[in-house]
Amino acid sequence: MFTVSVWALPLLLAITFHEAAHGFVAWRLGDNTAYLKGRVSFNPFRHVDPFGTIVMPALLLFASGGKMMFGFAKPVPVAFHRLRHPRRDMVLVALAGPGTNILLAIISALLIHTLPLFPPDVAEWVFLNLRNSILLNMILAVFNMLPLPPLDGGRVAVGLLPRVLAMQLARLERLGFFIILGGIFVLPWIGDKLGLDLNIFYWLVFEPAAHLSQWIFRLTGVL
Repeated sequence: MFTVSVWALPLLLAITFHEAAHGFVAWRLGDNTAYLKGRVSFNPFRHVDPFGTIVMPALLLFASGGKMMFGFAKPVPVAFHRLRHPRRDMVLVALAGPGTNILLAIISALLIHTLPLFPPDVAEWVFLNLRNSILLNMILAVFNMLPLPPLDGGRVAVGLLPRVLAMQLARLERLGFFIILGGIFVLPWIGDKLGLDLNIFYWLVFEPAAHLSQWIFRLTGVL
């Protein structure tokens, strides 16, 4: 339970703030869909996805021997045609989630400076939560900025690319979820059977996120 507690809380906060940020920015830019559905909220239960928030994190925590947890929340509904400037505002709505995760990582690092205020046994638990919060938020930021719809990076690319290319990329959205699951679970499994390292999630997401986490530690004076 100790291992679960130092991963579950940071993950819930990271995905809750991520989705709430999407909904809030969309609301401020003209689309109140998420607001009317109660998704502009810091209540994690409003954002829970049975697979992404419960099953997948549990599988990854078990498979990694308690060293890693990752997941996602139920996507916030956004009616892009209701935004005042749909293509531009779609980019801003998409960037709100990863931007919030980066901010949470920085705040978590700054809070490490408060550890001397806690009793030693409590300080260890708080430190592990904050350390995992930094890593998880950076993983979410990097992962979501991959240029594949329906990820935020895909939406940014659709909003910035010339219309012809944007339409071609947008068509991948129907397959995006399956491509992501294949990259996280299927490719590493195939690689293991063939004696190859096909863990693209590690190359594209975890390794960059780990380096960025170290940068945040240095930026905030923790290291």
